[in-house]
Amino acid sequence: MALGGRRAAGCGSALRLGRPALRRPYVAAGGEEEEEENEEEEQRQLLELCRRRRFLRGGAEPRPWRSYLSGCHPGFGPLGAALRGNLAAQWWHSALARREQVFAVDSPLHGSHNAGAPQACDALRLLSAETLRQVVQEPAGPALEEVLGSAGTLRETLLPGVLAQYVSCLEFANKRLPCGLAEVGVCFHSIPDSELHNKTFRRIGERTTSLLAWFSSPRTAGQWLDYWLRQRLQWWRKFAVGPSNFSSSDFQDEEGRRGFNLHYNFPWGKETIETLKNLGDTELLEMYPGDRSKLLGRDGRKNVIPHVLSVSGNLDRGVLAYLFDSLQLAENPLTKKKNSQRKVLKLHPCLAPIKVALDVGKGPTTELRQVCQGLFNELSENRISVWPGYLETMQVSLEQLYTKYDEMSVLFMVLITDATLENGVVQLRSRDTTMKEMMHISRLKDFLTKYVTSAKNV
Repeated sequence: MALGGRRAAGCGSALRLGRPALRRPYVAAGGEEEEEENEEEEQRQLLELCRRRRFLRGGAEPRPWRSYLSGCHPGFGPLGAALRGNLAAQWWHSALARREQVFAVDSPLHGSHNAGAPQACDALRLLSAETLRQVVQEPAGPALEEVLGSAGTLRETLLPGVLAQYVSCLEFANKRLPCGLAEVGVCFHSIPDSELHNKTFRRIGERTTSLLAWFSSPRTAGQWLDYWLRQRLQWWRKFAVGPSNFSSSDFQDEEGRRGFNLHYNFPWGKETIETLKNLGDTELLEMYPGDRSKLLGRDGRKNVIPHVLSVSGNLDRGVLAYLFDSLQLAENPLTKKKNSQRKVLKLHPCLAPIKVALDVGKGPTTELRQVCQGLFNELSENRISVWPGYLETMQVSLEQLYTKYDEMSVLFMVLITDATLENGVVQLRSRDTTMKEMMHISRLKDFLTKYVTSAKNV
């Protein structure tokens, strides 16, 4: 029996979550107020699932989705961190593996007062508690403005750190344009009062940001901006069950510079997940005042100061977008109760934190676990992420295991039984189709490798 793709008939009755165009599964059709209540219930159920399955950390107090969007939350759980890591890996693949003249760089989380571009007055400063105590409590201590002026700052964007490496990397690229610098890292920002979960004290939010700084000739900068818009929108849609929920809008800043925002349509509205902008040469000239000759790159036979295209994404918001995008509801075989549909996170195979779960069925426990351990090692060595379900000591039914792994977005569950000891056959169950097939254990590694590889090329 062949296993189908992500939209196979086995899950044809599933209902998409968080899509305004679809009727909600919880109650009959009603007015706008009833519809809003349904949306809030869906959001609450997804949030509870993500905490229960350790995609998100809940902390001592339950946090709303707005806290996770703003970057003011306890952080991601193990599965959420793995999902973000897979998303970042796919970003690196798109930025580096298929692009000539693009180089990875790394910049510090904080900088000194004199490093790089001029600091804004409202920049996030780094002050020790002892220094602040001297300013506040000691009359003869240093003045506050003096301390703030000499303090280092937390980075709020990756761009200054990337631009600071432009000249050295231009030499590395033999001064040929276009070229690019790429980085993924944590950035910090102040949380607006309206988004503070606890209003008794100020919080600093953080986000994992991706940045591609693309340096091109001024005459082709507009064409490159349109090119990267198409590429980035296609990239976000590539991993989505509902690609149409990713969209774009254009804008112009106060200086007339053109750009685009890429959005995901959450149930409460659109949120920006990536911004593309033609910065011109302003930031580059501010970073390198004085001798402009070192900024010149070769555009054919001409030497020009390039324009900078910034492609900056919020990978944390990207994780939240794909969690909403992937959640589907289906009939729950364990109960007929209302509002108890089976929840399935159908994350793209490239993004799913765990590709396969190994469990044992009927048979001698010690021997079956030894088989699982050997299979775990073999798959892990081939960079296939595995969940060691065979280590669980509490007995549960197969349906309960299916429910657990579907909520964890595990692509396949492999069941090792006494039949495996006799003839090497295992049972393979697909998340997307719920179909089960028998497969020889020797074929398992190649099957899983080809499955994930083919998903990357779709």
